[in-house]
Amino acid sequence: MTLPSTEVLDPRALHVRIAADLRDEIMSGGLAPAAKLPSTAQLKARFDASNATIQKAVQLLKDEGLVVGRAGAAVTVRENRQRTVRPAGSLTPAAAGAAYPWLSEAAERPSAARSTLLTAEEIRVAGDVAAALGLPAGSPAVCRHQLISIDDEPAELVSSYYPPGIARGTALAEPRRIRGGTPTLLTELGFPPRRSVDRVSARIATQEQYTALRLPGDMPVLRTLRTVYGDDELPIEVTVMVKAGHLYELQYEFTPE
Repeated sequence: MTLPSTEVLDPRALHVRIAADLRDEIMSGGLAPAAKLPSTAQLKARFDASNATIQKAVQLLKDEGLVVGRAGAAVTVRENRQRTVRPAGSLTPAAAGAAYPWLSEAAERPSAARSTLLTAEEIRVAGDVAAALGLPAGSPAVCRHQLISIDDEPAELVSSYYPPGIARGTALAEPRRIRGGTPTLLTELGFPPRRSVDRVSARIATQEQYTALRLPGDMPVLRTLRTVYGDDELPIEVTVMVKAGHLYELQYEFTPE
């Protein structure tokens, strides 16, 4: 596509722009898993760039885990690197002793996915979390903070918040895994999930997110704020899920009414 002459030019360094174009081709399937990247000579001609610039661009993609290869050898797109997550799966109760369905689906092998509970404690909530729970800023809520890993690599930070009237004195407030997941427990407690609303945004990672997700640079993250409603539109759970923006995509399905 030719940009209009009045369009502001991309001010980023050339190797960053080249990496961005190749990253988009990888993420959109133009460069399929296990496919070879175009040769250095081909990339030089395509982008009118030097050897050094092409090497710096490819190194960025290597650092991000999108391609693999060594100097002097073909560089290929890493297999199973970009994963599609279907958020609706997280509302499905797991069978006894089984991994959460959405984890198994994202990992393609149940044994490859695991969740590590970092904290389970009562905290004060504010901002969009408090608003989604229908609580005044500064109100207490029970928070379960987890790190999801796939193939021993951090995949997602998950913070789930519950009104004290629902969570206090239950397994939600205890620092241990909940068998079958929270949808199962909430149903057992008399608060079955009836409806879920997601708000998804792209943001620059916080310090905690950058470190926990082992991000390779100033990459965006996908932040999902999910509000789960029970009977009578009562908010029973609010969850903030953060994933590396260059490695995951979200798939939603809608049926016309």
